[in-house]
Amino acid sequence: MQDRLEHTLAFHCAPAMAGIKPSSLVCCDRKRYPNLEKRLRALQRQLAASDIRLRPVCRCGSRVLVLVYCQQVLDTHLARPEVKSFLEQAGYPVRGTEEILQHLELRLHRAPTFPHEAGIILGYPQEDVEGFCRHKGQNCKLSGYWKVYGDADRARVLFSRYTQCREVCCGLLEQGMSLCQLFCAA
Repeated sequence: MQDRLEHTLAFHCAPAMAGIKPSSLVCCDRKRYPNLEKRLRALQRQLAASDIRLRPVCRCGSRVLVLVYCQQVLDTHLARPEVKSFLEQAGYPVRGTEEILQHLELRLHRAPTFPHEAGIILGYPQEDVEGFCRHKGQNCKLSGYWKVYGDADRARVLFSRYTQCREVCCGLLEQGMSLCQLFCAA
């Protein structure tokens, strides 16, 4: 029997779990997934042999916002000079991944609206994150996994790659595999 939580994570986060995207966010409803946080911890233990991390970053009412990432991929992404510079200008400490993620959690709890600079942590191109903020989400060239204000052709290629990854992962889960079987070395 297919695990609904694993399917939700794969559907929304397969590219991050596969290491082709720095991270993904997924909102999980506690009503739909009883014992959600306990199940996330158990799944994290099962995935311990992989580099995948499941990190609740915001708990709002009946929902939990979970950041899913491969530690090494996110570390490498956040160490890029242009990413560090962008995050520093947005008020983030840039000493390391843990400090950046702690600051993101703080922003998610304290900001009156979603902190759109999180798009950089998710691996969205800087020009698209800046365009989204500047245009308040309007007048984009393309909308898919994010709103595109810069290179639409490059974004289409990434969108296609992410969709293929999602379809493969979800298809394998539907055939009875688990996330651990998909992503943990034998």
